[in-house]
Amino acid sequence: MNYNDTPEEAAFRQEVKDFLAKELPSEKVDAPADGFPRPSKEWTRKLADRKWIAPAWPREYGGAGLSVMEQFIFNNEMAEARAPRVGGIATGFAGPTLIVHGTEEQKKKYLPGILSGDDVWCQGYSEPGSGSDLASLQTRAVRDGDDYVVNGQKIWTSGGHLASQMILLARTDPDAPKHRGITYFIVDMKSPGIQVRPLINMADTHEFNEVFFEDVRVPAKNVIGDENRGWYLAQTTLSFERSNIGSAIGTRQNIEDMVKFARESDASTLAHNPSLRTELVERFIEAGVAQQMSFKIVSMQAREGVPAGHEASVAKMYGTELNQRVYGTGMKMLGLYGQLDNKSEGPDVPMKGRIKYQYLRSVANTIEGGTSEIQRNIIATRGLGLPRA
Repeated sequence: MNYNDTPEEAAFRQEVKDFLAKELPSEKVDAPADGFPRPSKEWTRKLADRKWIAPAWPREYGGAGLSVMEQFIFNNEMAEARAPRVGGIATGFAGPTLIVHGTEEQKKKYLPGILSGDDVWCQGYSEPGSGSDLASLQTRAVRDGDDYVVNGQKIWTSGGHLASQMILLARTDPDAPKHRGITYFIVDMKSPGIQVRPLINMADTHEFNEVFFEDVRVPAKNVIGDENRGWYLAQTTLSFERSNIGSAIGTRQNIEDMVKFARESDASTLAHNPSLRTELVERFIEAGVAQQMSFKIVSMQAREGVPAGHEASVAKMYGTELNQRVYGTGMKMLGLYGQLDNKSEGPDVPMKGRIKYQYLRSVANTIEGGTSEIQRNIIATRGLGLPRA
C-alpha cells in the first residue's frame, strides 16, 4: 500500500476538504439514535450539485465517475469530518444494479430520484426462515398476464417504513434448484397488499421492519434482468469501492470521544478503575488495525481492479466485533451513568447517551450484513483454502 497521494489525488482530497470546510459547519449534527440520519435538503442539494450523492457511479448515469482511490479519499474525508451521507441502499445497491442490468426505461425512471436524494429504497432479501441461507427464500411471484402476483414475507427490512421502492428477491420457479428459480424485482412500496410492521430493537429504536405481501401485483416491466436469474444479479451487482473506511474511522472517533470524556469528566470511572486505561489504548490500537484493513482492501481494488473477496469478510468480521468491544469498554467507563440514553435529559448525561445506545445496538452488528459465522466460513474456504465442513 502506497500511503502517499498522487498529485491528482492530493488535489481531489483538498477539493473535498475545502468543500467540507465551507459547507459542512451548519450541517453537523449528532446522528439520531434510530440509525437513519436525515440530512437536510440543502445539504443533499450541495452534494447533488457536485454529483457526490453517488460519486462511484459512471458519469453517463449521473455519478461523478470517481476512481477507486478517489472514492476512498472521498469516503475518508467525509468520515473524518463526520459529514452526513445521502443515499444508502438506493446508491449502494439499487442504483448499481439498475446501471448494470436494468433497461433504459428503468434507468430513466428510477435513477434521477436516487441522484436527487428524494427517493429512499429498501432491500427485500431476508425472510424469517431464510437469512444466512438466503437462496432458500420462499416469497413467491407468479406470472399473471402483464404482472406478477407476490405473496410472502420479508424481515429485517432496514428503512422499509421510509422507503418508496424496494429491490425484491422472490421465487418464480419453485421446481428449479434453489439458486436458479429467483427473480429480481422493483416493487412500489405503496402497492395494495403491502403491509409494513415495525420491529423495535433492544436499543428501543425503529430501524427494522417486517414486510408482508398479500396478492401484490408487480408489473412485469419491473423485473431487473431475466426471470429466474435474480440470484446471479444479486451476487454480481457492480462492485464499487467497499473498503469500509467510514466505519473504521467512525469507530476510532468514538474511542477518541471516550478518551476525551475520561480525561475531562468526574463521571468517568477511570480514577477508580485504572485498568480502563489499558482497555482504551487496546481499543484505539484495534481501531488503527481496522483502518489498515481498509487501506489493504482499497489498495487491492486500485491495483488489481477486482473487488475484495475474503479480505472484505475479514474486515467486516473484525470491525463489527471491535464495535462490541469498544462499547463494552465505554459502559465500564461510565459506570451507572451508562444507564442514561439519548432520551435522557439534563447536563449530566454523558456523551448525550450515545454509549448506552451503541452498546445495545452493536449486538446486531455481528448478525446483519452476514453473520460472523458466515464470514468465518468465507475466510476459511476462500481465504485459507480449507475444505467445507
